[in-house]
Amino acid sequence: MKDCILTINGGSSSIKFALYKAQERLLYGEIERIGIAGTTLAWNKTESINITAKDLSTAAEVLITWLEKQHSFTNVKAIGHRVVYGLKHTKPEKITPKLLEELKKSSLLDPEHMPGEIKLIEVFMKLGLPQIACFDTSFHADMPAIAKLLPIPKKYNLQRYGFHGLSYTYLMQELGKDAGDRTILAHLGNGASLAAIKQGKSVDTTMGFTPTSGLPMSTRTGDLDPGVAWYLMNKEELTPKQFNHLINHESGLLGISGISPDMRELSKHEKGKEAIEYFCYQTRKWIGSYAAVLGGLDTLVFAGGIGENSAAVREMICENLEFLGIKLDKDKNVNNERLISTGETNVYVIHTNEELMIAKMVSDFSFED
Repeated sequence: MKDCILTINGGSSSIKFALYKAQERLLYGEIERIGIAGTTLAWNKTESINITAKDLSTAAEVLITWLEKQHSFTNVKAIGHRVVYGLKHTKPEKITPKLLEELKKSSLLDPEHMPGEIKLIEVFMKLGLPQIACFDTSFHADMPAIAKLLPIPKKYNLQRYGFHGLSYTYLMQELGKDAGDRTILAHLGNGASLAAIKQGKSVDTTMGFTPTSGLPMSTRTGDLDPGVAWYLMNKEELTPKQFNHLINHESGLLGISGISPDMRELSKHEKGKEAIEYFCYQTRKWIGSYAAVLGGLDTLVFAGGIGENSAAVREMICENLEFLGIKLDKDKNVNNERLISTGETNVYVIHTNEELMIAKMVSDFSFED
């Protein structure tokens, strides 16, 4: 009986994968450092091997061969992919030649993620299994029109989409009745964003047209005065491609500190303090902004690698937010407990799980459509 779901979450130089039976995770792992020295395939947190993979396609071929040995594909019902851009697609869809062609056309919107995701889909097609696209933008599809607006001429037909939707969907399901009517979700990892949730629906989010916008991130700028692009392209003679690399791979925590994009590493260095303070300041500012959008705040949730694991960052972000009813319990915060607050506004730390969310979506998918 085919009762397993394989989930694939591709990045620019990594592939996260997991195998689920119902909601039980049988296997999980990641291929990292694809295309550079020291490529590894690690699984179940305890084992790893060195592999050779010059690009995502090669890495996917290696992964398929390895998975076949570990767990035969005969029990796999379907493959679920995280796809960053859904555009007009608001729910999971079976990947057809028509949809794949549409995704290829949208690659220009996000050259950091979409080309790699498309390559992975094409490689896994050889298995002959149904593939389901789970879109990161879907969660924000019903945002108010004013929150989707970009202040440029409408002839360009561009809008804000929002991302991290799979994570936010999972967090809202985990919160359940604890969410309250006015919730701010903070997914803080290598990529970072906030979402303002009113009565269970996204009403605004910090990432907009691309995942580079909003909060400062490990290597991404977050919001940036567009005049900086004009200045650097003229003064430093940066090409559009060089500028895109700058704002996605050389900026954020790495750019400010000049040391590392890793919050854990920055905390060890005096030069890292400024980057950490800037990250926390911007996050705090957005929380205040979204509390205004929501008309108050009932619940704040921290998730993602930084949000789930850094008590110091959570404490810094929550400084001066007492006016919103936020008061942390120091011991609970340090111990990464689920509820870490004592004030009127509940503050939670929840481990997000995009792979499980993909597996749930694929399991619920009607393959007869």
